[in-house]
Amino acid sequence: MNPYRYNKQLWKFLLLLFAVIIGVASLVYTNYLVKSLSKSERTKAEVWAMSTRSIVTMPDVDDQFISFIYAVRDSLTLPAIITDQKGNIIFWRDLDATKTNIRTEDIAQAHLEYDPTYFEKQLNGMKSMHSPIVIDLDTGEKWYVYYHDSDALRQLRIYPYVQISLIAVFLIIGYTVFNSIKRSEQNLVWVGMAKEAAHQLGTPISSLMGWLELIRIKYETEDDSVLNEMERDVQRLEVVADRFSKIGSIPSLTNHNVYRVINDYINYFRVRTSDKITFAMEGDKHVEAMLNIQLFDWIIENLLKNAVNAIETEGKIIVTISENIAKEEIFIDISDNGKGIARTNFENIFQPGFTTRKRGWGLGLSLTKRMVSYHKGQIFVKESEIGRGTTFRIILKSNLRYEPTQV
Repeated sequence: MNPYRYNKQLWKFLLLLFAVIIGVASLVYTNYLVKSLSKSERTKAEVWAMSTRSIVTMPDVDDQFISFIYAVRDSLTLPAIITDQKGNIIFWRDLDATKTNIRTEDIAQAHLEYDPTYFEKQLNGMKSMHSPIVIDLDTGEKWYVYYHDSDALRQLRIYPYVQISLIAVFLIIGYTVFNSIKRSEQNLVWVGMAKEAAHQLGTPISSLMGWLELIRIKYETEDDSVLNEMERDVQRLEVVADRFSKIGSIPSLTNHNVYRVINDYINYFRVRTSDKITFAMEGDKHVEAMLNIQLFDWIIENLLKNAVNAIETEGKIIVTISENIAKEEIFIDISDNGKGIARTNFENIFQPGFTTRKRGWGLGLSLTKRMVSYHKGQIFVKESEIGRGTTFRIILKSNLRYEPTQV
């Protein structure tokens, strides 16, 4: 199991679990408050209905008691409507004071707008919200009291969803910031290790070059093929050390012929690979792109090594270069007839630490993708089939410009 991916997935799961617990707890507690407040408002509405009935049906009593009943009735702060059995509105409170459901000829109330549609809409809303409170009059007639939830209760109903949204935004921001900090720390560690490795390689590489010169002088073997290949390997070590020393720095890009750069590296690589694996170069030999030779060779090296490792016995690796003139892009396809990659792993193989081999750090393709991005390009698995092989595609911006043909 990849510990990097395991820890990352565990951290995401715990973060999600924390958010779910907060959200569920908020919904449960808010639901409890809503039910309690709704019950309290129902009681208030019933008291208001009872006081209204008392005002309508009570006999002549002293003014002090009448004042008390009116005070009880007017203490209700909920929007409410009373209708008769036919659905006609008899009384209302806490609705829009500039509108009335009663047509009036009174000059003092001439400024009021007669708008029965408004009251009908309010009544339908109240009916859909709560069952009515029935007032039984002494005449045998029944009145029905309908009411709205208070503004506080309506706001409390939507509060948990607002809270959950804010928590989600906070978690997303927190996750992004934490991920960025963690990635930055990992990058600093890798940069430090790379630069230290380059520093440590410098001395033995210089010594090896000196020993090779001494061997040539002592044994007078200036054109010895073995020593020449050894020298190429030492020079290769110098290139590798130079790569590590430049990690973390912005690479300088210069214009190069893509075909020639890749072909030079393949010529070096093929003599250090099994004779059972053949290499072929195809495609456009003239395309140019802005490259950093040390880093670009590293890209090709990683892809060729992966292709060689995917071929179990013997096989063929083909590098095809083509150009999309319309988009001014260069396509570099590296194909092998190895064991292939499962489609579910097309994206995972570029993640740090992912590997299907028993040995390995799983960093090759991750570094390759980063180095391609330094060249303002893209890399992805173009196609792959288990047992048939894989094709990786690199896309670079072409450095050649074509003028449109004049007709």
